[in-house]
Amino acid sequence: MRKLLTGLVLATLAAGQGTAAAPAEPRWDAPGDANPLLPGYFADPSIVHDAGRWYVFATIDPWGDDRLGLWTSANGRDWTFSTPDWPTKAASTSPTSGDSKVWAPSVVKAPNGHWYMYVSVGSEIWVGTAPSPAGPWRDANGGRPLVSKSFAPAYHMIDAEAFVDTDGHAYLYWGSGLNWVNGHCFVVRLAPDMVHFDGTPRDVTPANYFEAPFMLKAGGHYLLTYSDGNTTKDTYKVRYAIGDTPLGPFREAANSPLLETSVARDVVSPGHHAVFRSGEQAYILYHRAALPWPRGGDEVLRQVAVDPLSIGADGTIGTVHPSHGAAVAGFAPARDRGLPWRASGSNDSDALYGPARAADDNYATLWKPAAGPAQLVADLGRVRRVTGSRLRPEYATRDYRFAVEASSDGRTWRQIVPVGTHRGSPIAVSHSIDARYLRLTFPDGGAALWEWSID
Repeated sequence: MRKLLTGLVLATLAAGQGTAAAPAEPRWDAPGDANPLLPGYFADPSIVHDAGRWYVFATIDPWGDDRLGLWTSANGRDWTFSTPDWPTKAASTSPTSGDSKVWAPSVVKAPNGHWYMYVSVGSEIWVGTAPSPAGPWRDANGGRPLVSKSFAPAYHMIDAEAFVDTDGHAYLYWGSGLNWVNGHCFVVRLAPDMVHFDGTPRDVTPANYFEAPFMLKAGGHYLLTYSDGNTTKDTYKVRYAIGDTPLGPFREAANSPLLETSVARDVVSPGHHAVFRSGEQAYILYHRAALPWPRGGDEVLRQVAVDPLSIGADGTIGTVHPSHGAAVAGFAPARDRGLPWRASGSNDSDALYGPARAADDNYATLWKPAAGPAQLVADLGRVRRVTGSRLRPEYATRDYRFAVEASSDGRTWRQIVPVGTHRGSPIAVSHSIDARYLRLTFPDGGAALWEWSID
């Protein structure tokens, strides 16, 4: 499977260059692809909508961070990154939690009007609350885990997901396995305060369950969706089981799994998802392996994508055909790209990581020159007024040191933004100037951009 997929990825890159026939499926590196939804490496997404804004909470890759990632957007396409003050590894750690990072948030609005987040820190589950998804978030359980590692030490106490039923009762689902085997799913009804248990947790593990439960309700049925396989390989997938109550028992559906690796579509290991509605349509938000795949080394790098989901009144979920850019009701049809420009600079000869990747409106592709000082030149076609730049770096949590220069003829340059250290996504810099050419310079190396938007 891995060799085959790698070959397809390489063939896709070569298509149009005279070395391979064009693939039948849409290309993962085509300009304008809307998937991945977010610029960077993130996993385990939770999505909510409040007061006209979208919020995506997610694990920061590689393999977690000391904080969570939060992306916010007014239109569903142009996202801004931040890290909430809570949870943090330092503030949400018990003597038994272990050394794993902050993972897998679930954010819901409770019937009491407050927002709650259930999040994995180490091998334990913590709960926080906030007046809105934007925060401020704070611990809601007196500095103690809601589910400790000792609850079931033979399994991994992670991936908590809250579900609020139509009658107002709330439930919490969680659980994974150790060493990629023997996952177990637990559920308990939550008290109205969303912090205490109303009853005793029970094991409701369905067939082929490993981790990442997410509960849906359709036509009086309870649909427990979950992930199976190994997210570091090409076996990760989404399955589902059907029950008559939120406490089970659950029987795996005949057409499960509903989302899995697609060699033809260059989609690897989709899973750990959330389901949301926008308008009348349901969607599945999930992570999948960053491309090209497989990668060398031990880094686990995943990206967030969204696709339509079909849920029948009889409790069946249609098979998801993962895409590189599905329209989402209520989202803007496209991202704000800024002014059009033509790229040149370091790595000009590299089809995979060349300069054009920073101007192709695709968050799967990356301008990433070799080690050492690097430059990226934008040709706007003619002298025109430009007011600033928005940079989407490879890692929103890392520092990038660069300067911006301008030129009218491509020969004489003047610095308009001095060399400085920046972090975030987008990194916004102002430079009101008349110019045809702009040049980013990275004097210390480390350059890597998903996109450069010029306003």
